[in-house]
Order: sequence, then structure tokens, then C-alpha cells
Amino acid sequence: MISTALSWVWSISGVLLIISVLLHSPKGDGMGGLASSGSSMFTSARSAENTLNRITWTLLALFLGLAVVLSARWLG
Repeated sequence: MISTALSWVWSISGVLLIISVLLHSPKGDGMGGLASSGSSMFTSARSAENTLNRITWTLLALFLGLAVVLSARWLG
């Protein structure tokens, strides 16, 4: 039962991790330069980027920690 709940948390954290990585602003033009949008999603980019970095690292730690616990079958 606990491993099923942790599997759900692991799956949700994986989806949220993907979303948080996709929300980061690009460092270069890359493929985004083709669309030439140039508009930003956040008004204060610096604080939003720092907050997004913190969220991404937290989700990454949660995702990897749960991956280790679930793959090692420590919970039975």
C-alpha cells in the first residue's frame, strides 16, 4: 500500500519536473529563435528564474530519492 502511494507521488513528481524544466527560459536562441517570439512569461525574470530553479532542484531530489527507494524495494 505504501509503495503504491509512493509510486503515485513519484509519477506526479516526474510530470511536475518535466513541466518545471520546460518553463525555464532558454539560454540561447535555439529552436525558439525560429518563432521570434521574444516575449517573456514572467515580469521579473530574475526572481522567477531563481524560484523556478529552487522548485526544479527540489522536484529532482524528490524524484531521484523515490526512484532509489522504489527500485531497491526497501518498503516491501
